[in-house]
Amino acid sequence: MKARRWIGVTLMTVLLGGALGGCASSTPAPERYTLPAAPVQDAAGAEARHQLLLASPRLAHYLDVDGIVMQVDDITLVEARGHQWAEALGRQLQRALRDRLANRLPDTRVMLEEPGSREAQALRLALEIDRFQGRHDGLAVIGGRFRLYAPDGSLLAMHSLDVESVLAADGYPALVRALGRGWDEVAERLAEVIEQERPQE
Repeated sequence: MKARRWIGVTLMTVLLGGALGGCASSTPAPERYTLPAAPVQDAAGAEARHQLLLASPRLAHYLDVDGIVMQVDDITLVEARGHQWAEALGRQLQRALRDRLANRLPDTRVMLEEPGSREAQALRLALEIDRFQGRHDGLAVIGGRFRLYAPDGSLLAMHSLDVESVLAADGYPALVRALGRGWDEVAERLAEVIEQERPQE
């Protein structure tokens, strides 16, 4: 019942936003959200035993938008006009994953991959995100796949991602927090794979 009430409110907000779209002066500014931050810990420095390059996640086209995406049934997706990401979602996901992996892999220097960057001894992690949205049944869903590469470019591991988190309350703030918890779980799974696959000393 709670999930139905939340989606009802969500759809009403979307419809009202569309009705008011032609009258900019009466349309309120959108609320903007960031993913919850990970606890701050000292990053591994020059003494780090391992290095990891984190590529910017490749997002499905429908996720690479300003508005938070809601899946209202099995096939329909709606981009919220009044509830938007404060920064490009891909950039937020990349930084949030860096911080979460750094916390879980204290012996690893986790770096954002930049154009032209070269780290001869670094593993490389690449992600494709196909789902990062709310769903009509009261869940936040994350899906996609990742690949872990050795320093020489050979593939070490490739796995799918499928994470669901229950919303603690109605509304977009609860959805963003549930997506943050789901991203925590993604980081936990990735850290386990990285520890298993990286060269042992």
